[in-house]
Amino acid sequence: MDKKLRLECSNANHICDKNQYNEASLWEKIKLSFHLIYCKACRSYTKKNTRLTKLTNKPEVQSMPANSKQSLKERLAKEIAKQNQN
Repeated sequence: MDKKLRLECSNANHICDKNQYNEASLWEKIKLSFHLIYCKACRSYTKKNTRLTKLTNKPEVQSMPANSKQSLKERLAKEIAKQNQN
């Protein structure tokens, strides 16, 4: 393979990280693509990195309503007070 397209795994992972934040240049993306053809470890890293990006961009987390939080805090405080009395 041409030396211009060759990447070490650490550099490939760095480019993968940059690509996650849309900071990788076109040339870096091309070199990464060629590296991923023959490097199973970096393909795995890239797959996990892509999954992580998707999870952080579209979190499906729902928070507890404020009144429920307050009620839970009060119940916990009562239970702790009971435990401290014993």
